Amino acid sequence: MDDLAQALSLIGPKWTLLIIQVLLDGPRRFTEIERALEDANPKMVSARLRELVTSGLISRTYHAEVPPRVEYALTDRGRALRPAVDALKRWGARAEKLRGTAQSATDHEIRRARRSGRA
Repeated sequence: MDDLAQALSLIGPKWTLLIIQVLLDGPRRFTEIERALEDANPKMVSARLRELVTSGLISRTYHAEVPPRVEYALTDRGRALRPAVDALKRWGARAEKLRGTAQSATDHEIRRARRSGRA
């Protein structure tokens, strides 16, 4: 498996990078993570958290209190993803701007073709 395929096998599934982004701000409880991912199904969030713990990207800490408390936090390996997450956020912002520009250019070409009788 090449390096990109290996990386995507860890962070590619839906919600994974968003969970990592939430945890970049520090340890969180399940409900805090779930609330931050507004449209995520709780079962999916739970499954992704288990996968991330298994892969060593996040840690799960159980606090024997009443009521019991469980916190999730990034490991060093997970925190190493910050530059990738930041780069993807910047790319997403640029892509949205370019999408608007591309749409405007396409609309312009369609209008020009209609005026010249080609469409």
